[in-house]
Amino acid sequence: MEPTRIQLTASEISSLWTQYMFNSMSICFIKYALEHLEDQDIIEIYQFSLELSERHVQKAAEFFNGEDYPIPQGFTDQDVNIKAPRLFQDPFYLYYMYIMSLQGLTGYALSVGTSIRADLRKYYIECNKETMDLFEKTIDTMLTKGIYSRPPIIPAPESVDFVKHQSFLTGWFGQRRPLTGMEIGDITFNMNKMHMHVALKVAFSQVVESKKVRQFVKRGAEISNKHIAAFEQVFREDKLNSPISWQSYVTNSTVSPFSDKWIMYQILLSSQVAVAFYGSALSVTNRRDLAEKYVGLSSELIRFAEDGMNLMIELGWLEEPPKAADRRALTQGKKEGIDG
Repeated sequence: MEPTRIQLTASEISSLWTQYMFNSMSICFIKYALEHLEDQDIIEIYQFSLELSERHVQKAAEFFNGEDYPIPQGFTDQDVNIKAPRLFQDPFYLYYMYIMSLQGLTGYALSVGTSIRADLRKYYIECNKETMDLFEKTIDTMLTKGIYSRPPIIPAPESVDFVKHQSFLTGWFGQRRPLTGMEIGDITFNMNKMHMHVALKVAFSQVVESKKVRQFVKRGAEISNKHIAAFEQVFREDKLNSPISWQSYVTNSTVSPFSDKWIMYQILLSSQVAVAFYGSALSVTNRRDLAEKYVGLSSELIRFAEDGMNLMIELGWLEEPPKAADRRALTQGKKEGIDG
């Protein structure tokens, strides 16, 4: 007797759809990078990443076929011109892989937690292991080449202590307490991501075809720079070092390696992920001024992302994600049929 086929849940089909879009986008960037990379260590990392991304796209397509669910269009060779001139220098490609592998780890971990069917759980656990391997290779190479900007260090206390005053939570008025190690780590990570955003947007603003997209990209760069400045101000108060900028690794090319649609998706994805990480940082900060800052910065990114989605809808580029059946529309259609 054949086992009963278990249909994928809404969260399972959505995670597959999201990972398919992410990996098809990544394949375009990786193929282009491999045409220009000169550092053999970075080339090997990108070859490994391409192998993973292509395998993950193929596996997701198999799951879709098994559910008789349409395979997303995602991004294809039509969205990348691998023969376009070099837009980034080798160190940035390594940094980009560092940030994107971190995002991949977060996405696959979330997918494991929201998957119920055994075969899908097993698949995502394997994806997580592979992406952890990619992350290890990437950060080790950055350290070896001396281009990893280490977070600030903090002194060891003389003994265990406990919070004695509510002033531990203050931040708007009076003297602010020093940042905790967790707050330092979150700010460092969010600044690192924002520095990647700035470098990408500087590059994309040079090469996009659409005037509307160029204006949107430039606005995004201004927002990212504003967020970096806000975080740097917090660090300056505690005399802490900030991560380095990466926009100097953008070349002067004005020929686009990517379609405007691909560029918009990359920017929107990065913005949405940034909101998620801001939310994570907000949930563990104990200083009111930092909490207020994360709320304000998140709101700005949410408005920016919404405007970006509206622009993609206007240009016919926003691929619709999996959604529930519209029962009201179905019911209305049935009633109209009877009345007719």
